[in-house]
Amino acid sequence: MAIKIYIDQGHNPVNPNAGAEGNGLREQNIVYRIGQELATLLRQSGNYEVRLSRPTAQTQLGTSNATSLRVRTEEANSWGADYFISLHTNASELSAATGSEAFVFSLGGVADALANDILAALQRETGLANRGVFARPSLYVLKRTNMPATLLELGFITNARDARLMNEEPQLFARGIYEGIVAYTGLA
Repeated sequence: MAIKIYIDQGHNPVNPNAGAEGNGLREQNIVYRIGQELATLLRQSGNYEVRLSRPTAQTQLGTSNATSLRVRTEEANSWGADYFISLHTNASELSAATGSEAFVFSLGGVADALANDILAALQRETGLANRGVFARPSLYVLKRTNMPATLLELGFITNARDARLMNEEPQLFARGIYEGIVAYTGLA
């Protein structure tokens, strides 16, 4: 039976809940494309069933930040997803800040192990530093999902190199996440 993966491409095309901006790029556009590429890789394997929070670039979820987040978690919960993966780009006032990191509800569980496998594979595929996995129980999508969930900060949109890599080579990030999922589940 296929493993059900809910891919949440963080943020909306426009407010409410639009994402970070940096280096002339918008977070919601980058994570939309990476999510689409990841979904393609997972579907091609035959071992995964995939649902995307934003099946089209114009998909707008909710009418406020709160309802945007609620729609995502409720859709994953009602579908019965096995794993929830939320895609984001990081931002910092320090333009030198670089690398990928992940957040989970609590350390030491399934989500933590999955996030660590994904970060290791992302580092191999993209060359960006692995900044580690951190517990963030206050994050809505981690708190309100019924399945192991991780929120990935793929790179810094405010770092010129990270931003260029995410924008010009989204397939590297999709492949890294895919390889991390495969490493965790044992199913290619």
